[in-house]
Amino acid sequence: MSKLMTERKVKSFPRQLYSDVKLLIDEARNFTAQTVNTMLSMLYWNIGNLINTDILKNGRAEYGKKVIAALSKKLEADYGGSFSEKNIRRMSQFAQVFPQKKIVVSLIRQLSWTHFIALIPIEDPLKRAFYIQMCIKEHWSVRTFRERINSMLYERTAISQKPEKTIQNDIKIFENEDKMSPDLAFRDPYFLDFLGLSDKYSEKDLENAIIAELQNFIIEFGTDFAFLARQKRITVDNRDYYIDLLFFHRRLKRLIAIDLKIGEFDAAHKGQMELYLNYLHRYERRSNENTPIGLILCTGKNTEHIELMQLEKSNIRVAEYFTVLPSKAKLKAKLHKAVEIAQRQLAAAEEEK
Repeated sequence: MSKLMTERKVKSFPRQLYSDVKLLIDEARNFTAQTVNTMLSMLYWNIGNLINTDILKNGRAEYGKKVIAALSKKLEADYGGSFSEKNIRRMSQFAQVFPQKKIVVSLIRQLSWTHFIALIPIEDPLKRAFYIQMCIKEHWSVRTFRERINSMLYERTAISQKPEKTIQNDIKIFENEDKMSPDLAFRDPYFLDFLGLSDKYSEKDLENAIIAELQNFIIEFGTDFAFLARQKRITVDNRDYYIDLLFFHRRLKRLIAIDLKIGEFDAAHKGQMELYLNYLHRYERRSNENTPIGLILCTGKNTEHIELMQLEKSNIRVAEYFTVLPSKAKLKAKLHKAVEIAQRQLAAAEEEK
């Protein structure tokens, strides 16, 4: 066969056939990878459970250290680095953190072993449950998962400041019914360090930077936020007003109006947002949608102002944003203070009942 004929045959090769075969191979590889991950995670849990049962039977912490060291030395020699002392200890911790096999069997279909490694150090069961469900629902990669944990996403989410029963209930509904409460959807503060803004910027600069970095903005806010418009014009009594950013939240089934502010929250911002929300409710909301929510983003906020104005009754939320990432110590102190204020407010509300 001549070289020319061979080239002609290659050129006339059916592309659709290649695409179909490629799809089959990719699907098989993905299925194989998922199957291997599921089997490995289950294996690691079973090993950890056996070790924990043996240690519990002997009832001595010192014995546990010795048995893990001896076991890992033997297993590493036979099966390689996956069974190092560090990894064997992780397997033991894995079985301690997730003692119920039925729950593990369900989770390993959706989370990788590396996801579990990131979850193991989280001691608070509610915090752990939050991250598990957010990871599953938003399909976080391991890298995103670690970033969310390191950025203290749970502590920044409104739900973390609610009573324990409320947190449990909201997470359970989210898990079983795929319904998200506003307290699970909104955060405070938001990190907008990816915008790359200088020390001095205007509200217009902030808006332009958000539009330019819309993908990262939605990653920070949550993947259920769908962008609709910027500078959305509304007309009331022949006067034009402009909503900085308009989103739709798919799980909440609500329009979300975002107002961007340079500086601290001011009482006048409430009236402006109420006008936006009432307009959206009357003229833009569809019959199957819930009441719109307003989010005012500021560089600072006065807690007493917000408390006295009872903004949540108007479906308005106020959150701070950082264009430069704060230190973890500063962020922890800020969130700790927010939790204390929320606890005082809850206690006061209980006394009034």
